[in-house]
This record gives sequence, structure tokens and C-alpha cells, in this order.
Amino acid sequence: MQISIGNAPCSWGVEFADDPRNPHWTKVLDETKEAGYSGIELGPVGFMPEDPETLASALAERRLLLIGGVVFSPFHDPEMWDEVRECAVRTCRALKAHCAKQIVLIDSIATARELTAGRSQEAERLTGGDLRAFNDRLRTIAKIATEEFGLTTSIHAHAGGYVEFEDELERILEHIDSSILSICLDTGHSIYAGFDPVSFYRRHAERVSYLHLKDIDLDVKNRIIEERTGFYDACAQGLFCNLGKGAVDFASLREAMQDNAFSGWATVEQDCDPAGPTSPLADAQTNLEFLRTAGLAS
Repeated sequence: MQISIGNAPCSWGVEFADDPRNPHWTKVLDETKEAGYSGIELGPVGFMPEDPETLASALAERRLLLIGGVVFSPFHDPEMWDEVRECAVRTCRALKAHCAKQIVLIDSIATARELTAGRSQEAERLTGGDLRAFNDRLRTIAKIATEEFGLTTSIHAHAGGYVEFEDELERILEHIDSSILSICLDTGHSIYAGFDPVSFYRRHAERVSYLHLKDIDLDVKNRIIEERTGFYDACAQGLFCNLGKGAVDFASLREAMQDNAFSGWATVEQDCDPAGPTSPLADAQTNLEFLRTAGLAS
């Protein structure tokens, strides 16, 4: 197993590029480096400078690599398709400019699904023509990213989107060819959705190209699902705890990754409130130390 560990702007509360509560992008880079990481994700496109020279200089100064980026967009909404495609292409251009390899597609939180996050039996499902069109939109962006920009494109299940539960993720894998779409396995969102990330990894190891490492506080999870708390409010309430303090079995994950000779990047993501009381730097340091102790980082 050869694994490199990075971090992401969402660990500093950066979910949307235009959120006035966001820390400055240089602070995120500074603290990522200070915490001991060698790589960083792009964050929402527009958060970091899109001028290649500006960002390249800042990364080089801190000896950080740009790992990849996420397209967190409403693939479920046909009326937003032009904006989704534009966001995806901008992200692809930014990643290619810095020789980053990973692009992650996430269907963003949908109004019809937000209050049933974590409730598989209650959640509205896409069917028929709506499902085919949804798959086609994902397939189109995967082909652009893979074939035009040379990126490794993966799908990521996310609470409140239309790819959240295990059956929905499996369905995507059946309908979009592995040559253009792999998996970014998120350990926290898996448990939020009610399925075991280690078992899922063992079944689909050959298709997992990238991981997002989260841990999840089960007491908080159970409460926010029962109360139908929105995702961002749940994050502010400590849904995603420090690695090793929650429900994810990292020892079994390491064993599964070793058994399947995983090689590549995994990124720590501890979504939080950008105006909350937590210390992203301290959390980032604690999480990396845990991964070293657990044999998932050197």
C-alpha cells in the first residue's frame, strides 16, 4: 500500500467560494503546511485564485501539491445544467494547470432530499427519464474530465443528494463505464447513509481511486437524523469528529487497503462551520497524527 495524505478547504469550513465567513485562501494553505500535510484540494472553484501563476507560486512557496478538486453541483436539476457544466470545466482547467489528477463529482444537496438525509426508506428516488437524464449529465462531465483534461474522475456519495445511499451509488457504477468514472469513497458519508465503507471498499476496491477520510459521531448522527437537521447545521453541531473518535473502523480500512494494494491519495475532510468554535489547524494536526498512529500515513 502506498498512500499520500492531503487535506481540503472544507476542513476550514469552506463549502462555497462566496461565503463571507471563509478564511483567506492563503491561511488555508499556511495551516495545511503547518499541520504537516503535503497536499491540498482546490476547494470550490473560485475560492483559490484561478490565475495559474498566482496559485502555483503560493503552492511552491509552501511545498504543497494540488491533489484535485470537487464539483459539488446540482446534477439533479436540469435547469442548472449550464451552470453545472461551466463549474466543472473551470475546475478541470484549474486542476490541469497544476498537474492535479483527481476530480470528484458530487450531486449537491437537493431540497426534496435534505430532510431525508440518512433515511433511505423515506428518501425520494429518481426514476425513468429523470434517472436517465441524471446519469447522462454525470456521464457527460466524466467524459469531459477524463478524455479532454486527462483527469481521474470519481463519484462521491453525499448526504442529501441523489447519490447518497449504497444502492444509488451501486446504480451509478452499473450505468457509467469504469473507463471514465471511478469512486471517491467517503468514510463519513457512507456511515451517515447507513452503509459500511470498509465492506463497500472490499467489494469495489478495483474501482476506488481516491478516498475522503472523515469520522462521524454516532450520537450526533442519530440525533440529527431523528430531528431532520440540515447538513450544514449538523456539521456545525460536530457531526464529523476528529479521526479515531467516531464510528469509522480505520484499522479494518487499513487492512482492506493493504489487501488490495491501494496506491494513491486520501484526503482528510472534517467539514465544520467556518465561524464555529473549533480550531481547524489543531484538528488537522490531530487527524494526521492519528493516521500516522493507525498506519495510514507516514
